[in-house]
Amino acid sequence: MHTDGERGFILHRYPYRETSLLLEAFTHGCGRVGLVARGVRRPGKTFAGAHLHPFQPLLLSWSGRGELGTLNRVEAPEMAIGLKGDAMWCAFYVNELVLRLLHRHEAHADLYDAYDDVLRKLSQDGSQEQALRIFEKRLLAGLGYGLALTRDARSGEPLYAHQTYRYLPDEGPVAADAKSPGLVVAGATLIALACEALLDAKQLREAKSLLRMALKPLLGDKPLYTRSLFRSMQAQA
Repeated sequence: MHTDGERGFILHRYPYRETSLLLEAFTHGCGRVGLVARGVRRPGKTFAGAHLHPFQPLLLSWSGRGELGTLNRVEAPEMAIGLKGDAMWCAFYVNELVLRLLHRHEAHADLYDAYDDVLRKLSQDGSQEQALRIFEKRLLAGLGYGLALTRDARSGEPLYAHQTYRYLPDEGPVAADAKSPGLVVAGATLIALACEALLDAKQLREAKSLLRMALKPLLGDKPLYTRSLFRSMQAQA
């Protein structure tokens, strides 16, 4: 089986034997794939191994069946997406989510587009938190766990911006009093998140709590490495 010129990004790379690399890639048409790049660490090798880094848009060609394919050719149709500082950490967090939550060989063209979009937005002078929340929302939807963001889960009524809701993980937002269970979130936050509109500081905090709650059952008890490392670095700063 041969795949030629597939759009993709490298999510992670591992040294393999003396001269090769094991790659985890995210591609438009084939989803997440494992690849062996043979001999690319050999001195003087003409293979474009220098392009095999995260955040570099690529055209990948490989062959083989099973869990691991053999990378035959790689092209870089454009420059790497420029990321630095906190934006770089945010992008590695996105990579970890994709590695943890997507199975190999399951095509997710919509999520690939969302991934490409979040990297480019992180590279711009804008709200990194906004970009991450939108990607997390799209990721959940692409995996079949989309959030209910437009109607009261019990009454069926449209959400109102001025109303406060309790978000129940197995149901969605419900209008409730202060003693009700669930995560407190403003209707304005849910509506803005549904429309992918700009969120203010309060809405970003609420959206972060909501999306973290939604992702937790999928991620399990194992903590995210990038999140733990970033917190550790902030504490030492």
